[in-house]
Amino acid sequence: MGIVTDVPRAVRNVWAVSFGGGLESGEPTPSTTVYERPHRHLKRYDAGRTEGNPVLLVPPLAVTPACFDLRPGQSLVRHLIARGRQPYVIDYGQFGYADRNLGLEDWTGDILPEAIARVAAEHDRPVDLIGWSLGGVFALLTTAANADLPVASITALAAPIDQRRTPLLAPMRLAAKVTGGKEMALATRIMGGIPQEFVRLGFRLQAFDRELTKPAYLIRNALDTEALARLEATERFMSSMPGYPGRSYWQIHRSLVLRNELADGYIRLRSDLVIELAKVTCRVLLLGSRGDAVVPASSVRRGLDVLPAAEVEFVEVRGGHLGLLASATAAQTTWPVIDEFLSR
Repeated sequence: MGIVTDVPRAVRNVWAVSFGGGLESGEPTPSTTVYERPHRHLKRYDAGRTEGNPVLLVPPLAVTPACFDLRPGQSLVRHLIARGRQPYVIDYGQFGYADRNLGLEDWTGDILPEAIARVAAEHDRPVDLIGWSLGGVFALLTTAANADLPVASITALAAPIDQRRTPLLAPMRLAAKVTGGKEMALATRIMGGIPQEFVRLGFRLQAFDRELTKPAYLIRNALDTEALARLEATERFMSSMPGYPGRSYWQIHRSLVLRNELADGYIRLRSDLVIELAKVTCRVLLLGSRGDAVVPASSVRRGLDVLPAAEVEFVEVRGGHLGLLASATAAQTTWPVIDEFLSR
């Protein structure tokens, strides 16, 4: 009798996740705007009494700040607030053809330095930066390029420092030996960037095994609303990804993927602008996972060799590229490591 009565609930759950309005509203943690201009919306999450340095969360390009705040139980934001810290986040917004000339130097020399200075001024304390994926690289490069910024520490989760360690990029690097990467340069110039539809498709292809097993996961967990809510949050996140501005994507493709410059401790953004990681002097925590197919732990670990002036440590955690930041496993493995690092 129990199985029979469970069938309608299972059907409703699967329908809600797949085609309906969802199991949860997906409302983010409440926040207040500090300032808002194109591609630089600084938000302060509403917290009670806080202590210690403020924390600025730095997302990569082509994702929303939801990576830090997927849902209750999968929210680094809520965890930091519960630990008595004041988190902020910088939201880059959407990109269109008019933004095609935005380069990484706009982030490392303007957008992020302004946000860091503003957060520090609000608290009269230096800032702890936490960046995921390319957001971790942004945090490192911004600090290296601006010696006077009030940065106390950098936590870089799944930061791609040595792209030779990423098997998924091997075909692209091999093709570029023949083409010189000209096809990507032409594509970004014509389109003005990478449209959001391409970004969303690319993220799904990177997790192709997950896409294949999703129907079985839905059926197996039809009565497990918590498991379905986790899936729903990830789907919502992937469906909201914005695109890349053209110049920024070409710089990432050329300097990080094809030339693998960060593995040698620098990046050349223009002929007259080279940023050296050796100029990072604050404390740095690098976090990586062998289960991350997008940025393997060995790619992150290279940071131990190219940050000679920083007090740097590497810790291996569990989870995939997003999972090591925002999963139930992250709450048990990654977040406590961050807590311990920040408390020191």
